[in-house]
Parts: sequence; structure tokens; C-alpha cells
Amino acid sequence: MKKSLPFAALLVLSANAAAADSGQQTSNGFLEDSNLDVLLKNAYIKRDYKDVGVRDRDEWGQAIIATYNSGFTQGPVGFGVDGIAQYAVRLDGGRGRSGAGGIDFFAQDQDGKAKSDLAKFGARAKMRFSNTVLSYGNQRPALPIVTADESRLLYESFTGFMLDSQELRGLDISAGYFTAEQQKSDDSHDSGLNSLAFAGARYAFNNQFNAAFYASSVQDVQNKQYLGMTFTQPLTNDQKLILDFNGYNSRLDQSYADSLNTGRSNTIWSLAASYVLWDIHTFKIAWQQSSGSTGYHYGGYRKNGGIGDGGNTIWLANSYWSDFNGEDERSWQVAYSVDLSGLGAPGLSYDVAYVRGDNIKTSASSNGHEHEFFNQVQYKVPNGIAKNLKLKLRYSVLRVSSDAADYNIGGNEIRVFVEYPFSVM
Repeated sequence: MKKSLPFAALLVLSANAAAADSGQQTSNGFLEDSNLDVLLKNAYIKRDYKDVGVRDRDEWGQAIIATYNSGFTQGPVGFGVDGIAQYAVRLDGGRGRSGAGGIDFFAQDQDGKAKSDLAKFGARAKMRFSNTVLSYGNQRPALPIVTADESRLLYESFTGFMLDSQELRGLDISAGYFTAEQQKSDDSHDSGLNSLAFAGARYAFNNQFNAAFYASSVQDVQNKQYLGMTFTQPLTNDQKLILDFNGYNSRLDQSYADSLNTGRSNTIWSLAASYVLWDIHTFKIAWQQSSGSTGYHYGGYRKNGGIGDGGNTIWLANSYWSDFNGEDERSWQVAYSVDLSGLGAPGLSYDVAYVRGDNIKTSASSNGHEHEFFNQVQYKVPNGIAKNLKLKLRYSVLRVSSDAADYNIGGNEIRVFVEYPFSVM
């Protein structure tokens, strides 16, 4: 009962919120509001592991992703259809170098060789009444409790029902029930997921403060709750302070915990403070702490023993290559970001961070430790024929103590992504 209190509080606090203008009343029609977008993506990830006996991994591929979103038919209730087509060709990363779960560009055949190409298709039907949309089919949720991973070559997705309602201004309610998950690197819709149910809401109390609460249940695997809050305090016209809290409470099914030889419960949270100057410079410090009888579990695929709730379902401050989510782990971060557009280099930005974690409990130690140096350069063409072409170069150095080897593996990672999105209609 106590776990439902934050969600109930959101609903009570929103009771006096003004109703939002009806989106369905402004519908121009099925074709009139439709759009077709194409993304060309070239992606490369290389991981040079430092543990003895661990083989280095790298994959490189070229993808084209086309997404079609129709408008809604006119009338009190509108109907529409969305579709997605994905195709990728492997450029490198064959036998011996593919197969790292954290890269996952192309699934491996039984002989250990990665697929040479991959084609995936999906569609969903949708209906809208006022500002409430109910859909069924291929879903790509972006919620802290279930997030489909779009950070690799092709997109991860789920199959099932999803509801999104924004009837009250500032309040966004989401709920869903999924019965299948499609792996990023495979065209099969059967990755072992039986059912995943979730619900929750995000509410903007005012321009400075918003909060969210969500809960999910993966059948025979895990129950999880999430609480997030963000507060923005302007200091002057060109300075502001942002406080961001994210936290999860999880409990594993007993049989699933037994299969992992671990405990059942975990609570993990992070608190980040960011100082923003001139909307160009961002200085951030963060603290993250995990407690309970196991670490924080997320992602992976059920057929491989994973949770099955999406590869990016970890909305925590100290998540880069490592997520610093080991059992009892404590970690702190210092980071700096600069938008060089404000310094005479339009479209160019740079991010750098250092994170250190300790107190990791493993079979070999109660004080394992790890640290990561992360930096990323990104350039987005601001105008011209190549407008919105984006180049992203990321380099991470992760080191993990030997007594924490059964929790994580250290190494050096390079990511190079080139993305070119454009609209066809």
C-alpha cells in the first residue's frame, strides 16, 4: 500500500489542474498530419577489455531506419497507424569479435558468426479520444520503468498495448501491457518475455518542479518502482541550479534470484546538482548509492537470463559505460559540459565526466571498486544541405578492481556514430 502513495499524491495534487486543450479536436486528418522520416546511421563500437582471457569485441554497421506516423482521422474518436522499417548491413565485426551483450549490433548464428545483414519491420494501430491515445503493436517506450534501447545500431521494441493520457495540463499518465520484446540485433519477436505490465505518471507542479512515479512487473522475474524529481532554481538571468533525484526499488522473484545466486531486494538512488551558466557551461556533481541484498538489475533478454525490461531502463546520474549499480555500491561524479555554439562554434559540444565507485560487495570482497573517465565530442551541422547531420565520438576508460571481476569488466571503449536524419513527407 505504501508504494502506491507517491502516485496517489500526484493525482490528488493534480485535481485542480486545468484541462488540456483537446488534441483530437485539432486533427487535420489521417494523411494531412502524417509524416515519413528516414535516419541513416553508421555506428562503430570497440571494447578493449583489460581482464586476462577476455577477448576484445568490436562491431561496425550501416543502417537505414524509416518511420511513418499517420495523423488521426477526424471526429470524436480518431484512428491512425504507425510503422517502422529497419535494415542494417554488417561492415565488420565477424566471428570472434561480435557477441558482446553491451554492443549487440548483429545477433550471432549457432556457428558464432554474426549475421551479415538484418531487416526488421513493425507497425501499430492507434486511436485517440481527446488527449488520450490507446495503441497496440510495435512499441518503443521511453519511460524510466521501461525504455526501449535506441542507442545502438537498430532499435529495440516491444509488442503490446500502451496508453498515454494528457487530459489535465501538466499531467502525463502512461500504462501498458507487453507480451513480447524484439532484440536490437535480431528480427525475432520472441526474446523470452512473457508479460510486462507498467503504469505511472509524471506531473509538472509548476515551471520549476516536476515529479514522476512509475511501477512495473515482469512476470516471474521482478517488481520495480521508480520515483523521480527535478527542481530548477534560477539564480540570475544567465545562471540556474538544477537538482535531479532518481530512485528505484526492486524485488526479484525468488526463483529468478536463485538462478542468479543472489538476494532479492535492491534500492538504488542518485542525486545530481547542476550549475548552468549562460546556457553554455554545465558543472555537475552527483552521488549514487545502491543497497540491499543484490545490485540493480535491468535490461538483457529473458532467453539469456536477463530482466527483459529494455536496455536503457536505468535513469540514474552515474550511468555511462558502467552503471555503478553493484551490490551496496556507492559512487560519486564530477562532470562538465559545454555547448560551443555559444562560443562561436555552432553545433559543437563536449562532455567530460569522472565517476568513482567503491564498497562493491562480491563473492571475493566487500569493498570492490571501479572508476571511469568518460568524454564525448558531438557535432551537429546547423544548416545547409547536410543540416542535422550528427557526428558523435565517445571514449571511455573503465577500471575495475580484481576482487569485483564477477560484477564488472574494465577496459577502454570507443564509440563512433554518424547519423543523418531527413524528412520525406
